[in-house]
Amino acid sequence: MTVSLPLPVADGTLQTYTLSRRDAWRAPARPLFNRVAYSAAHVVADPRANVDPWLQAAVDWDKTIAYRRRLWKMGLGVAEAMDTAQRGMGLDWPTSLELIRRCLDASRDVPGALVASGCGTDQLAPEEARNVDDVIRAYEEQMNAIERLGGRMILMASRALARVATGPADYERVYDRLLRAAKQPLILHWLGDMFDPALKGYWGSTDLDRAMETALGVITANAAKVDGIKISLLDKEKEVLMRRRLPAGVRMYTGDDFNYAELIAGDGTGATPNQKHSDALLGIFDAIAPAASAALSELATGNASHFHQILAATVPLSRHIFQAPTRFYKTGVVFMAWLNGYQDHFVMVGGQQSTRSLPHLAQLLRLADAAGLIEQPELAARRMRYLLALHGVDA
Repeated sequence: MTVSLPLPVADGTLQTYTLSRRDAWRAPARPLFNRVAYSAAHVVADPRANVDPWLQAAVDWDKTIAYRRRLWKMGLGVAEAMDTAQRGMGLDWPTSLELIRRCLDASRDVPGALVASGCGTDQLAPEEARNVDDVIRAYEEQMNAIERLGGRMILMASRALARVATGPADYERVYDRLLRAAKQPLILHWLGDMFDPALKGYWGSTDLDRAMETALGVITANAAKVDGIKISLLDKEKEVLMRRRLPAGVRMYTGDDFNYAELIAGDGTGATPNQKHSDALLGIFDAIAPAASAALSELATGNASHFHQILAATVPLSRHIFQAPTRFYKTGVVFMAWLNGYQDHFVMVGGQQSTRSLPHLAQLLRLADAAGLIEQPELAARRMRYLLALHGVDA
């Protein structure tokens, strides 16, 4: 049965679009990877909660945890309470800690489930941070809370640190202190200002090469406490350059939602295995999870050409979801989950569903369809018609 509907294009006019009805990608029944692959996971809001959405976070815990179980089933780890979960854009620290607790609890009955949880300073408003010591105390509060739950950590970039730091030495002091205190190796997180403008100049410089020197110095001095570093700069050359300089055993987790396929495949260049390819910690994996699982399984069997073939079709979708302003990419991720039936509504924590236009979402549907990521065409079309009607389009 043909499924067609009128979709707006960039100038706002309508064009009829017919869904391809191609078979959607499915994850292997028993995925096996030769890369560590985390998906940063979104949260499902509770649209019936009597809260002020811009000020208070209301989460549908059952649907949120069910989505994580889906990711684990496909072989992907969960990077919990990160920016994909709207950390700092609707999700506060108390709710983040509850999310981490529930995710860790759920993971215990899933063999091999990977969870790494975001540890930051978001309980400290940047304008209230007086000095670096305030930042250290905020980090330590979250570290202690996550470690008490038995969680592994991703040390998130701090808006407060970016505000009070006067240069590289302040970053070195903070990270050296935290890494020495950590009970197990951490993943560091370098998030570019395209994802969060408040992080401009992180590591003490707006020059990426100088910032990289500071980050590498911290990693080298504390290599035993660093599992890896995720960088989200959308600059594949910088990622490869940094990867080739990492100490043996320290992973590069790509956060490049534009160039992930070639970075994960690697170039084979490097003195140690960790320097030859990137592992993955990606927000886009939330939206393309079945394709990512299928592709990573192909790579593990040595079929690099099929790995690239699968992911090539997802790249235009990812570039669209992460287009500037990049920080609004979460809207596209949640939209995908709604279209595919993993939540019953298109409502987000913080009211963030309003950050993308109707033409943007219409193009997202087209690209998801082309990538083989629309799992139930009739459902997706029906839900898109609801959205069109809300915008005054008779579909």
